[in-house]
Amino acid sequence: MRKRMRLVCVLAVLALSSVLGGVADAGTYKPEYKASIVVGPAGPWGEAAIRFAGLLKERTKGRINVKNYHAGQLFAGKQTNEFTLLVQGVGDFAFGSTINWSPQIKELNLFAMPFMVPSYKALDAVQAGQPGKKLFQLIEAKRVVPLAWGENGFRQLTNSKHRVSKPADLEGLKIRVVGSPIFIDTFRALGANPVNMNWGEAQTAFQQGTVDGQENPVVTVIVPSKLWTTQKYVTLWNYAIDPLVLGVSKLSWDAFSAEDKSIVKKTAEEIMAWQKKGARAGIDTSSEALDTLKQNGMEVFALSAKDMGAFRAKTKPVYDKWAREIGADLVRAAEKIAAATK
Repeated sequence: MRKRMRLVCVLAVLALSSVLGGVADAGTYKPEYKASIVVGPAGPWGEAAIRFAGLLKERTKGRINVKNYHAGQLFAGKQTNEFTLLVQGVGDFAFGSTINWSPQIKELNLFAMPFMVPSYKALDAVQAGQPGKKLFQLIEAKRVVPLAWGENGFRQLTNSKHRVSKPADLEGLKIRVVGSPIFIDTFRALGANPVNMNWGEAQTAFQQGTVDGQENPVVTVIVPSKLWTTQKYVTLWNYAIDPLVLGVSKLSWDAFSAEDKSIVKKTAEEIMAWQKKGARAGIDTSSEALDTLKQNGMEVFALSAKDMGAFRAKTKPVYDKWAREIGADLVRAAEKIAAATK
């Protein structure tokens, strides 16, 4: 009888411990998770963040409640600080540009190598291949868990002064760039005056005429920002591409249950596949986005292969320098994959 009573007591204690343990585990979840997005809610980049938050809340039955901080609200003034905020746990999620994360992970400059990635097909192959896997390993080693690739797009040039069809046309133009050294090197090599500033400040500078131009993708930035109000000329040159990474702080990730990790991962992959498709819509399989620019008074000029050769020659010293910075093996692997897609 006493043995039976002791067994009942032990089982009761174990059951209570299990319940309390479950409560404790649930208590590690935050009432709100912060997500950083550089751009506003319009366009594929911003809309993806909204969709992700909604689906995650629904699929986890409210356990993971994400609040989006659009237009750089979370990093308050310097978009290249975004990755550090994730590492520290100040931010939980980010729909981050590889450009903005490159100060902390120099290998992400791979995609900013001037004229290295010739097409979307090449980009997809590099990301799916060993270079993409290596980059995700490097991100995770810095205590941010990469969930899926997205896309900002090929970066095109706009300005308010004149058509740019040869390197000499850039001479002296003030061009807004992200605060990443490879972009500053590239535009200096082309004779421009690169100006590092955040996007919100840049738009004010365009209105005031203190900065002449900028470089950004058409679908995700130029159209949603209605740059035709301050910029007249567009040069299509695909000189660099800007992948996005949907990442989560390791501090937040480790607190999720195995079930919720699976939900987060699958939802991220689904949303970013949708986002990537949206970033290419109207410019890859149709001309809708370019037509929008023209209809709003912008002059759109596409560089020929011969024209592009002049820009490529001018930026070769930058390419060679950054190949050493990024790592020769990684660059060669990406070059080989890109060449095989032509």
